[in-house]
Parts: sequence; C-alpha cells; structure tokens
Amino acid sequence: MTFDLLVRGGTLPDGTTADIGITGETIAAIAPNLPTDAGRIVDASGNLVSPPFVDPHFHMDATLSYGIPRINASGTLLEGIALWGELKPLLTHEAVRDRALAYCDWAVSMGLLAIRSHVDVCDDRLLAVEALLEVKKLVAPYIDLQLVAFPQDGFYRSPTARANTLRALDMGVDVVGGIPHFERTMDDGKRSVTELCEIAASRGLLVDMHCDETDDPLSRHIEQLVYETERLGLQGRVNGSHLTSMHSMDNYYVSKLLPLMAEADVSAIPNPLINIVIQGRHDTYPKRRGQTRVPEMLKAGIRVGFGQDCVLDPWYPLGTADMLDVAFMGLHVAQMTSPADMKTCFDMVTETSAAIMHLDHYGLAVGKRASLVVLDAGNPIEAIRLRPERLCVIARGKVVAERKRQETALSLAGRPGSVNRRHKTPQ
Repeated sequence: MTFDLLVRGGTLPDGTTADIGITGETIAAIAPNLPTDAGRIVDASGNLVSPPFVDPHFHMDATLSYGIPRINASGTLLEGIALWGELKPLLTHEAVRDRALAYCDWAVSMGLLAIRSHVDVCDDRLLAVEALLEVKKLVAPYIDLQLVAFPQDGFYRSPTARANTLRALDMGVDVVGGIPHFERTMDDGKRSVTELCEIAASRGLLVDMHCDETDDPLSRHIEQLVYETERLGLQGRVNGSHLTSMHSMDNYYVSKLLPLMAEADVSAIPNPLINIVIQGRHDTYPKRRGQTRVPEMLKAGIRVGFGQDCVLDPWYPLGTADMLDVAFMGLHVAQMTSPADMKTCFDMVTETSAAIMHLDHYGLAVGKRASLVVLDAGNPIEAIRLRPERLCVIARGKVVAERKRQETALSLAGRPGSVNRRHKTPQ
C-alpha cells in the first residue's frame, strides 16, 4: 500500500504506538509497522500524536481588538459588553476579517483546527456576520469554523436583535445562540430561551446559549434550556455555555438540576481562563472563581468541553490560541488532578468538544479526516503539563505547520549540558 503521507511511530492518546497512513484527505490505515512507501514520512517516534485541538466557544469578531477604543478598566463582564458596544460602530468588514484571519494563523500553528465562534448580530449592518462567513470560506481547507448567531445585547432587549438573528441564520450561520441573563428581566430571559429553541427546532439547527454567566445564584436559565430541549426534541443538539451561576447555587437545587441536564443530553462549555478572571469581581474574600461544577457534571454523565472564549479583546487581555493553556487552567480550578481526571481534561479540548460541535469526520480512526497534531510530549498528561511545541500540524492530509524541538543549552558550575523538560508521567 502506498500512502501520500505516513506519520511513523507516534504514541496515540490511549498509549498505543502506531503508524498512521494518509491517502488524500483521509486516514487510510493505523497500525504498527506500516509500509514506508509514502510520498512523505513524518517521524513521530516518541511523540504524542493527537487529533487536532477544538475550541467550542470563541468570539472571533472581537479577537485581537484589545485597547480599541480603550481598555476594560474594571475587568468585569458588563464593562466588557459596554466596551464592545463602543467598538462596534468603529468596525469595518476588512478589520474584522483580517483580525480573524490572523487569529486563525495562530490557531493553525497551535494545532487548533476546529473553532465554534459566536458572532454578534446586534449591529444592523451584520458586518461581522458577513466578514466571518467570508473567513469561514477562506479557512475551510484547514479549519472547521462553526458560527453561532449571538444577540449580544439581548434577543428582546435590543430592538432589532430578533430580526437580525433570523437574517444571520438565513445568510448561513450554523447555530442559534442567546444570552438570557442579559435581558431586562428574568421573565424576558426565560421567554428568549423558549423562542430561540423554537427557531432552532424549526430550522433543524444546533443551539449554543450563553447561559447564567453571572455570580447570581438565582439566575437559572439553564433550567429553562433543559426544559425546552426536552419539549422540542432537541436532545444532543443543545449546549449551555459558561453556566457560572452554578458555582453559587444552592447544592440541593444543583442536585436536582444536573440529572435533568444529563437526561436531556444538554452539554456544557465552561471557559476557565475567562470565567475565573471575570467572575467574582464584586466579592471581597472569600472570592468566588466562577468556573461551573465540572467534576460534578462529569460524574452525572454530562458532556463537558473547555472553551477559550476570548483572546486580546474587550474581556481578556491575554491568550495564545493554545487549548492546552485552557485545559491546564481548567484542571487547576476544577481540582482534577488524578491521572484519569487529567486525561479527561485533554479529551475536553479534543474529542469531547468535537462531539459537542457534531464534527462527525473528527478523530484518529480509519476513514476519518486526516487532521492531526504531533506534540513534543509523551502522553496527554505530559502535554497539559508542558504545553509543548507542536512539531507538526496536518490538516486534511497536508502538513500546514512544522517546528523543530527546542532544547536549552546550560553551563552550570562547569557542567555543560542541555535541559529537556519531558519526564514520563502516568497515562
């Protein structure tokens, strides 16, 4: 058998060692000692070979806009939304497109090849929608970009948001979004969840709603989202993003809520870097850190994926498009430090998030799309610990990024040598 590309001797996330033979855009074979008759061979011996990283929650229309027109002085969610409102009139199609494309270049270099981005539809020009639809076409050869119609200023609170949401979906946006906790009243938030889910059901679309992104323990729109999922037969197609109010909810109420989420197959996407920075800003001490109840959700059988959310924008002044940074922070905040839990955190920025996005072509298996990453690490836990170099990134059967392994030369007390931070850690 002749392959176009052969990835030789890599360690897969389950700990097995195998070659991966690629023909065209498809994984044709996975087995030890495949024939080496290939157009190109990538030597992955001793390195982790993973499916590509997946970001199931991002805001690409705002990315790389940090400091325009000013910086978020308070660091709060509400000032970030207000600042984004100041920035929106200044946006141009070209600026949104070019910043998004620059971010996509970063993403590819980090092995991030699938992104779900919310796009604000509360600008009547729908300028950002048009720009990101263009970006989606431009990056399609190497990134799966899924867009969510997101009424940032409130589906009912913003006078034209409802009409603009429908227009955006007509233009080809993939997923129905919402922000019920930002409506004027809890009742309006509840009604918005109902109508947005009805829109998704009527169009056969997925739902991904910013839900209860607040420190208020009485913000319980996730309950309505679960109810509508059951009522409309949307099981497996609905996600609640952030869910930060759950960190403050009464434990008895949560003990009722989590089984309902699992029953309706409603997934969750916390965003560790942003949640712990934005939430708890009104607290003194003890200060709440904002991440939702990840271990408890996993124990209840709820699918949970970690999202990046923001990079250099009105809400967050940092970020590098590295989903291992996200997993690293999420692991710490959730106190998931057993070997099994740490491996689960790696899955949450790869396979689980791909499942939430319904990426059926995704994965390291024969017949799946030939997109994968070779990392300078021995296993998933080591990858989270080191956030290592991506030695090779392959998208649709083509090498799209490469790096050489970096080592640091030392000369300490007359003992020249080199440092390699890799150290075998348990699977």
